[in-house]
Amino acid sequence: VQLQASGGGLVQAGGSLRLSCVASRSILGIYGITWHRQSPEKQREWVATISGSGVTNYRDSVKGRFTISRDISKSTVYLQMNSLKPEDTAVYSCKLEDYTGNYWGQGTQVTVSS
Repeated sequence: VQLQASGGGLVQAGGSLRLSCVASRSILGIYGITWHRQSPEKQREWVATISGSGVTNYRDSVKGRFTISRDISKSTVYLQMNSLKPEDTAVYSCKLEDYTGNYWGQGTQVTVSS
């Protein structure tokens, strides 16, 4: 399974970005897809999850600002990020979990300027 993350970039505080994570297989029947992020100052941290049944969960610091969604027909999961803050600056990566294991994509850099 391969994952391709994209959509990162440089944005001013208060701006928006939409990240995409495209899987090389169908995302039906999986346990879920999660977004994580890592900055030089912090360990990698979980950001959001969408389960195989479509249930979503978010870390507290992004609730109300980030939305995770999916397009099953495109084997793609999105992370819509609004009201971005400088502390959201990080490399964002996606992970697919299913009964065969966990699969990571490469990261995409998000930089939020103040």
